[in-house]
Amino acid sequence: MKNKYIRVRTSERRLNKLRLYASLTEKTMTQVIDEMIDSLKIPETGNSSSTNITN
Repeated sequence: MKNKYIRVRTSERRLNKLRLYASLTEKTMTQVIDEMIDSLKIPETGNSSSTNITN
């Protein structure tokens, strides 16, 4: 898998919250974000030609 990069703007409060959560769970911020993205539920569109997203 080739890694891609994203750049996200957020408030300092949210960044600090992410840092704290990652520290308390002994994970990297990347791991926390990856897990949150993986937990997103994609709603059914009813279109059978829609793209399936997998890991």
